[in-house]
Amino acid sequence: MTVMDLSIYHCFLPHDDHEASLAFYRDTLGFELRNDVEYGGLHWLTVGPVGQPGTSIVLHPPAADPGVTDDERRVISEMMAKGTYASINLATKDLDGTFERLQAGDADVVQEPTDQPWGVRDCALRDPAGNMIRIFEVR
Repeated sequence: MTVMDLSIYHCFLPHDDHEASLAFYRDTLGFELRNDVEYGGLHWLTVGPVGQPGTSIVLHPPAADPGVTDDERRVISEMMAKGTYASINLATKDLDGTFERLQAGDADVVQEPTDQPWGVRDCALRDPAGNMIRIFEVR
């Protein structure tokens, strides 16, 4: 079997308010803004962790996809509002310290740092669009 040289470059999360999303990912999580593209009044934002230029999150307006029907847009909006449409897992070496800073930034906390029965310690929060963000402690 041949080993391929692959890495994660972009992942996509929906947003419904580019200013709130930018403030959250930049000011609350400390990510850097790498790109802000506006087209037809809609914004695509690319953000990523400082010092990791090869890994980015593209925050996109889900309504802009021409292949999505009006009914699908409605379902996507409903799922985003419930926080069940999209998610991402992040990692930190200091979960408690990270969580304290997130609470100070008025993050929408879903779960405080918890030792999970499957062996990880994590917390959970939602971004302004309702996307679930779990942060795992890695040592």
